[in-house]
Amino acid sequence: MAHSLSRDPASSAPIPAAPTLADRPNRPALDSDEVMQARIDLAACFRFADRLGMHEGICNHFSAMVPGHDDLFLVNPYGYAFREVTASKLLICDFDGRVVQGEGEPEATAFYIHARVHKNVPRARVAFHTHMPYATALTMVEGDPLVFAGQTALKFYGRTVVDRDYNGLALDEREGDRIAAAVGDADIVFMKHHGVMVLAATIAEAWDDLYYLERACEVQCLALSTGRTIVAVPQEVAEATARQMRSGDAESARLHLQSMRRTLDRQEPDYRS
Repeated sequence: MAHSLSRDPASSAPIPAAPTLADRPNRPALDSDEVMQARIDLAACFRFADRLGMHEGICNHFSAMVPGHDDLFLVNPYGYAFREVTASKLLICDFDGRVVQGEGEPEATAFYIHARVHKNVPRARVAFHTHMPYATALTMVEGDPLVFAGQTALKFYGRTVVDRDYNGLALDEREGDRIAAAVGDADIVFMKHHGVMVLAATIAEAWDDLYYLERACEVQCLALSTGRTIVAVPQEVAEATARQMRSGDAESARLHLQSMRRTLDRQEPDYRS
């Protein structure tokens, strides 16, 4: 269930007025070509996540730090399904909960998770959080969620962590800080009884990881449905394969995102608006 930021009792204290560009000297403009491209790329990810069944009503959130800024991030507004998101609908928020640019407000858990992760884990320039079905299903069972038994799963070897301390909805900074502290050096966070979060340096890499993570989890669920024992890849092979995969990840991710945008440009060009 989604919660508006303004409805959250933990955020009842008055929020200062949003700073203007004049208050941010020597920062790239928020209407620059680079920022607009980030908006378009992020909107494309929302649209494709909807196409692939990774959405959940008006819940779940993708965020990305604004290019050239270390204290502002793009995030989807409360009340819109992924299929409705466009580049211009995305909000720019600061770490104090203020909307610097855009109409509407972030969902409460979007703010408390994403603001604290971006602030406390600076390498996480992008954070995608979903309840996508196969990955979420594996957070609900005994043992570690992902078994490194299939080639796609090996993309994530040595990059995952499990946050086992589910505490309900993240409706205050303390829970956001706790989640951020649980990240450690991981790129993929399996949140027990909840969902997953993918952290990356770029929007393209976050999307690529999100897509292949759900594919790996889907195949694992299918393997488990046979009732037969899953056989993990030997550690030394898993490590070597992971290195092979990671060596070309950034370029592969860039091309993956470009292919998505080409499809959307033909079929749903309004995502750019």
